[in-house]
Amino acid sequence: MSEHEKHTEFLKRCIHYHESDRRLKLVEEIARLQCDMRCVRRAVWLMAILTALLMAGVGYEVILADNFPYNIPQFVINLICGLAMGILFSLLGFMGLGMVYRWKLNQRREECRELVTGLLESRLGKPVTAPVPDNRVGEEDASPVG
Repeated sequence: MSEHEKHTEFLKRCIHYHESDRRLKLVEEIARLQCDMRCVRRAVWLMAILTALLMAGVGYEVILADNFPYNIPQFVINLICGLAMGILFSLLGFMGLGMVYRWKLNQRREECRELVTGLLESRLGKPVTAPVPDNRVGEEDASPVG
């Protein structure tokens, strides 16, 4: 599990303490987006594997085959090129879709952070921020940098 997924799971657990319908909606949206992202990731892998297989097949025929027919019919060449272009366009489309899903998931995670922050503030009060001591070594004057 990646750090991004671990962080998302932690946020989902945290918002379970919030008692609202917004929480349920967020959990459902996050689960749907995660499922969609897994599907897109699998599709990207499939397109990448098909591209590699297509290139390996063409490379074998051109480089390693002794009796390579250099007068291949034009429709076969067009078919191979069309297949390669279709795979590459699909790969780019799936990668773009994956980026859109990631962006949406990041938005939902930000909404979860806001819910958790509101929940913590309502239960524990506003956070108290203490001044950070200036621990610079070797300086007599500890004036702020700015």
